[in-house]
Amino acid sequence: MDWNIEAGRPVYLQLIEQLELAIVTGVMPAGSKVPPVRELAAQAGVNPNTMQRALQELENRGLMKSQRTAGRTVCAGTEQLDGLRRQRAEALAEEFWKQMQALGIRAEETAALLRAAAEKENV
Repeated sequence: MDWNIEAGRPVYLQLIEQLELAIVTGVMPAGSKVPPVRELAAQAGVNPNTMQRALQELENRGLMKSQRTAGRTVCAGTEQLDGLRRQRAEALAEEFWKQMQALGIRAEETAALLRAAAEKENV
């Protein structure tokens, strides 16, 4: 997994977001075993306690479960993943809209730009 930790925001929140994204996009599919805390921490270049905090939060959200001898596994269900996907899409759309407004681009032009981008992808 590629980690992108930036200054200025709490590291554990960034870890949660990136792990959640990996689950939503299927990089870490339901039923898959989660690497040990120390291994993930080393990969991300963070303190193991910080990684543990992020993983615990994902357990609290019901995205992972911990079994004493078997470690952690991803356990997110389809409905939960669809909800997370929708939340992320809404957040991205809001941020995109703010950026378009800052550029002075109105809704009609934004919609046209999105349609054109989608058409390029479908070609």
